[in-house]
Amino acid sequence: MTVHDPAPGSVRGDVAGPVGGALLAAGAFGYAQVTLPEQPLLSDYALVPGGMLPVLAGLLALAGACLWLAYGLTVREPARTAATRVLLVAAAAGLLLCAVFPTDPGVSQLSTVAGEIHRWAAAVVFTALPLAGWTLARRDTSPSWANALRALSVTSALALAGFLLAHPASFTSAAIDGAAFYGLFQRGVVLAEIALVTVMALTAAAGRRPAAALRSPGSAGPAAERAGAAPESGRLAA
Repeated sequence: MTVHDPAPGSVRGDVAGPVGGALLAAGAFGYAQVTLPEQPLLSDYALVPGGMLPVLAGLLALAGACLWLAYGLTVREPARTAATRVLLVAAAAGLLLCAVFPTDPGVSQLSTVAGEIHRWAAAVVFTALPLAGWTLARRDTSPSWANALRALSVTSALALAGFLLAHPASFTSAAIDGAAFYGLFQRGVVLAEIALVTVMALTAAAGRRPAAALRSPGSAGPAAERAGAAPESGRLAA
């Protein structure tokens, strides 16, 4: 089996798309954080005047980055990245649901259907992306990129654990005064996962090997076949 080398322009597109989407998401969330009144969680900015657009832009940009990265892995390395691609698509679906279904206000004691869908979709995103990074690190790639992916995946998971422990709905929140800083952990999760998508795109591009190295051992090139055939034909003639 022969795997063709990707064209340079295609490789650049595979990197630029996910990285551009991740940076756009970071910029949109950062804009909301800097220009709008302080909110407990990033999703709460969608509930204040002027906050819907940057939150939607951030969610859709990150979803697009995940889908672009999944598509690039499908085209380039379909056999070795199946689990990663499934997790990336799941994260993109969760981000789209978060964009469609707004969260409940942080001060509200009522739980709406839309708010529950938003929370569970966010849970899918927060868990799927670290797992996607970890599975991508397991494929045949350079140790430096694999270590970076593992570090970001672990960082995302630890930030998520801190967020869950500190969230006011958690039974541990009162013991650690989590209501004062659970939003900080949530922002840490989002930032780590945006960085994770960026590094995944760079890793996918850096880990591509030349086509000759990806041929199966029994598939020799045309030149080798001709070289092997010449002595054989000579022996038959003799």
